[in-house]
Amino acid sequence: MSATTSDPRLAPTRQAPKQRMQLSWTDPRFRNLVWQALVLAIIVAVIWYLVGNTRHNLEARHIATGFGFLESTSGIPIGEQMIPYTSGASTYLRALTEGVLNTLKVAIVGVILSTILGTIIGVGRLSPNWLLAKITAVYVEVIRDIPVLLQLLFWYVLLQGLPAPKASIRLGSAVFLSNRGIKVPLLVWEDAHTWALVAFAVAIVLTFLWRRRVHRQRDLTGTAPKVWPVALALLIGLPVIVWAIFGAPLTIDMPQLHGFNFSGGGTITPEYGALTLGLVIYTSAFIAEIVRSGIQAVAQGQWEASQALGLHRGQTLNLVVLPQALRVIIPPMTSEYLSLAKNSSLAVAIGYQDIVSIASTILNQTGQAIEGIAIIMLVYLTISLSISLFMNWYNAHIALVGR
Repeated sequence: MSATTSDPRLAPTRQAPKQRMQLSWTDPRFRNLVWQALVLAIIVAVIWYLVGNTRHNLEARHIATGFGFLESTSGIPIGEQMIPYTSGASTYLRALTEGVLNTLKVAIVGVILSTILGTIIGVGRLSPNWLLAKITAVYVEVIRDIPVLLQLLFWYVLLQGLPAPKASIRLGSAVFLSNRGIKVPLLVWEDAHTWALVAFAVAIVLTFLWRRRVHRQRDLTGTAPKVWPVALALLIGLPVIVWAIFGAPLTIDMPQLHGFNFSGGGTITPEYGALTLGLVIYTSAFIAEIVRSGIQAVAQGQWEASQALGLHRGQTLNLVVLPQALRVIIPPMTSEYLSLAKNSSLAVAIGYQDIVSIASTILNQTGQAIEGIAIIMLVYLTISLSISLFMNWYNAHIALVGR
């Protein structure tokens, strides 16, 4: 047989040449383009009209517009401070920055704690232990059915009902519970701690790269070194070495009771404690159901195969089931994270000074209503988009890749 014998089944397929779009209403591509352009023009016209009408009404009422007020001196007292701030000396911009940081403090801590608590409760609902399964089921059903605002008010009233500092509840010798908040020992921060934190961040990146290299080597050769010894050395050893190089400072500021109040240490205020605790408990109930449904979505054969290989239940859950369940868990989990971030705006109900509270006060002092509302919307939009982008990236990273 000749090597040049042609077989129609082996002949390379030729793609049909793309047809040029015709400027005719009968061409669906042209028709779709016209409709899209028309809708876009209508949206632009509506926005143009609203902006022009708003500007005209503001000028007619002699209402100042713009963001020049941000450089004016602020007279807002702020109790929750993440950066240095002085009422009567700092600007409105610095006050808003303080509000953004306070909002992020609630959102980040809330996401981490609610994920941990929700995962534990979700796994507990599937426990073969009847008592544990029923307790977690009651927790989920009760917490989900109570409005989040009522839960925030409940925890705030409860924390405000603690005794005065003079009769505070002591946990050990360094933690005090009172109606002024929770006083805890606080590390005196120095430059060495900052560099140690930078080293820890570098260690995380190096650990990730080492893990990728180990997985690549395992795929190629079938054998590879363990990840955890190097990860442990990087995550603990590197920050400790950097900390030691800069003198290894370790000064703890202990809280002490003087008269009718405390001095020293750090404070978890009742407002921040109630807001974070309420959001974590409320959100964890929904996350628990997401985790439970994700685990149940994994085929029962995966459990049986793991047991046949000699893995106990904990190893099966950690190594086999949860990695597969993440593909089901991540999309609805993203919605819960967004809800938690947006629910933090309820802080105004219990007096926590987040971006909504501070921007509302600035709005009342300056009369810049549109600018104030725009700042609040921009902050929450940025936080929500950041969460969505990260979770979408992670979801794509763990997704099954077709071959």
